[in-house]
Amino acid sequence: MKTDKSVKETAINMPEIKSDDKAKAPLLNSSKAIAVTVEQPNRGSKKGIASGDFVLRLFAMGAALGAAVTMGNNKQILPFFTQFIEFLAQYNDITTFVYFVTANAAVAGYLFLSLPFSVICINRPLATTPRLVLVIFDTVMMGITITAASASASMVYLAHNGNQNTTWLPFCQQFGNFCQTASGAVVGSLVAGTFLMFIIILSAFALK
Repeated sequence: MKTDKSVKETAINMPEIKSDDKAKAPLLNSSKAIAVTVEQPNRGSKKGIASGDFVLRLFAMGAALGAAVTMGNNKQILPFFTQFIEFLAQYNDITTFVYFVTANAAVAGYLFLSLPFSVICINRPLATTPRLVLVIFDTVMMGITITAASASASMVYLAHNGNQNTTWLPFCQQFGNFCQTASGAVVGSLVAGTFLMFIIILSAFALK
């Protein structure tokens, strides 16, 4: 009988080891380690996206400013019989080209003012407020750039080919240099719009 009691006592005294606590401790530590290792690459990738955004803004600003300056200085003088009579073609003769110059100049000015916000996004890649503000204004400016370029492209096409249904003659047969310069300005504006589109895509990835 004494042996049975001793066996029972030993059986009761056995489960004193806190195996659950020992098992949970390394799991908590491992979860913290995983959180730290995941946060660092996320911060680095967003900082890289912000740096690419800054570079694209410089390119877009240069393209928009170049398009505005090129179209704003576009003119051609065509002599007619004598030196006292001349035909002059310049951008402000066409309202669409005036809108083109104004729109691209405004976009270039906005991109210049947005550079400090882009720098803030580089220094604070996890901040969402400045990135969200930039996305909203970038979308508006992309729309303005594309509309100005598209409207001017239609005018350049009409100047090159004319319209037989309305008896509009091709304008560029006489003013070839003027039309070529206008075409180059339109291409520059489309390039600026393309850069803005890529900027918006990068911002969307950064916000995600």
